[in-house]
Amino acid sequence: MQDQKNISEFKANQQTIIENKALSFSEALLPVVLLMGLLFYNIMFAEGALLGDYSNQFILLIGGAIAAVVGFYNKVPLTLMLSEIWENLKSVFIPILILCLVGALGGTWLVSGVIPAMVYYGLQVLSPEIFLPASVIISAIISIATGSSWTTSATVGIALIGIGNALGINPGMIAGAVISGAYFGDKMSPLSDTTNLAPAMAGTDLFSHIKYMTITTVPTILVTLVVFSVLSFTIDTSGSADLSHLLDTIDTTFNISPWLFLVPLCVIGLILLKTKPLLALSAGVLLAAVFAFIFQPEILNALGDSQLSAVITSIFTDTQITTDNEKLNDLFAAGGIKGMLWTILLIICAMVFGGIMDGIGALSRITSALLAVASSVFGLFASTVISCLGLNAIASDQYLAIVIPGKMFKKAYEDKGLAPENLSRTLEDSGTVTSVLIPWNTCGAYQSGVLGVDVGEYFIYAIFNWLSPFTTLLFAALRIKIKLIVSK
Repeated sequence: MQDQKNISEFKANQQTIIENKALSFSEALLPVVLLMGLLFYNIMFAEGALLGDYSNQFILLIGGAIAAVVGFYNKVPLTLMLSEIWENLKSVFIPILILCLVGALGGTWLVSGVIPAMVYYGLQVLSPEIFLPASVIISAIISIATGSSWTTSATVGIALIGIGNALGINPGMIAGAVISGAYFGDKMSPLSDTTNLAPAMAGTDLFSHIKYMTITTVPTILVTLVVFSVLSFTIDTSGSADLSHLLDTIDTTFNISPWLFLVPLCVIGLILLKTKPLLALSAGVLLAAVFAFIFQPEILNALGDSQLSAVITSIFTDTQITTDNEKLNDLFAAGGIKGMLWTILLIICAMVFGGIMDGIGALSRITSALLAVASSVFGLFASTVISCLGLNAIASDQYLAIVIPGKMFKKAYEDKGLAPENLSRTLEDSGTVTSVLIPWNTCGAYQSGVLGVDVGEYFIYAIFNWLSPFTTLLFAALRIKIKLIVSK
């Protein structure tokens, strides 16, 4: 049992970390074990429908309820748990709005002909033999320029998924290539929020951090490109032989014009000018709506009682444009904001679970236990990686997966004479990039929702993301480029 003196907290970059000295390690781990057990059973034995269409959401709430019971047993005030839930929910308010805009973007870009135009011209440029490595490179360039893996997926990612589907390439492969490139660029861009957050937590400067990251990041992306190059030459595509028919169908269904590329170029340009994502994406929706009236009046007339109602429908709910090709029918469908509701609810439920776990002090307790067994240099690196991976799964948020280990492990790295760049690099190699591999993490939920590919489908193909933690551990084990503190 505890009293109020056993609870302390500190804030970093608007993230609150609760420490609870009375909570045992087994109590902190209990909600996690039960949550993972239920999620595993739901995925492996119930085909994701243990509790209906929203099984994962309900399971996260059940996990939160179990964590709350543990908290009540340890006399944690309900107000503290509710406060942390509220802080978590506030932290995802903007991402949820972005998700809504991405849903609207998908609908308006479809009825305006933007997505069909991307597919039409992309099919003529990107052959199956180079498609996957080209997707990695294109996504990396856009992500470095914008500093955002989310923006990359919402723009070129959607287009690449459409082109790859038309070529008959496995959607999981395409999504894995897009995500690999996007997260490489996100890590290496000075415009990225996580790339700025990691050195701030570790105690180093931004450009020293980026320079030191290249030691592990460049070999990892090169391996990724080699693997995707091999896959591109070995995959059996079904779309290339039918290419002319696909192009004819797109051309006869839509009014295809290079002018349609002004819409995505406008969005990317606004992001490069450091316009807030909400404004940039809103501009993309509005401009696409205007282009729909100009370029696709026949499509709008076929979709609704009026052209205006068809555009509004594309923003908020389901839109289906039917062609004489079944493959294109699957591609030319969008869910609007409605299509993002499952993902939004998943994020909200994950924030509830993560908030309660933080509120009862479980996140801090689990990380502290890992720190206690880190006796060697390699053990310290391994504990940091495990903490980041665990917090991505438990707290469902990549920022907490950087902030908590960053604060907890900073002193330990100093005590072993390790420069802060070691910690900041490890936080990125294991915290930032693996967030997208957890289905209920905000990043995993976002990417799967935007790209229309389940995490389970792209997991093995997100090569850069799952390989990065192994690379950083390999370099630590072999003591390659482990920077030491220089005595002054």
